Amino acid sequence: MTTSYAFRGELWHYPEESGWHFITLPADVAEQLRDDSTPFRKAFGSVKVSASIAGHSWSTSMFPDSRSNSYLLPVKKGIRTAAGIRAGDEVDVELVLMLEG
Repeated sequence: MTTSYAFRGELWHYPEESGWHFITLPADVAEQLRDDSTPFRKAFGSVKVSASIAGHSWSTSMFPDSRSNSYLLPVKKGIRTAAGIRAGDEVDVELVLMLEG
């Protein structure tokens, strides 16, 4: 069984010169992911996923964010460049939960 999610979110830049770029999951997707990932969470509540934006895929870990009560999806520079996206853009995201014991 594959557990997948699709949503639209805004790419934002962590406020540092060399800071990371993230997409905060919508509340309903975060809640479903939290429920689905319970037996698979890693250190600090991280969740391993495969993510895709504009046909460009990568594997990563998402971490819970206490400010938004959601998860943060880090978006690598190579993906941002390949997809032609930058901070402030609304993008369609597909996630697949990596089911590992």
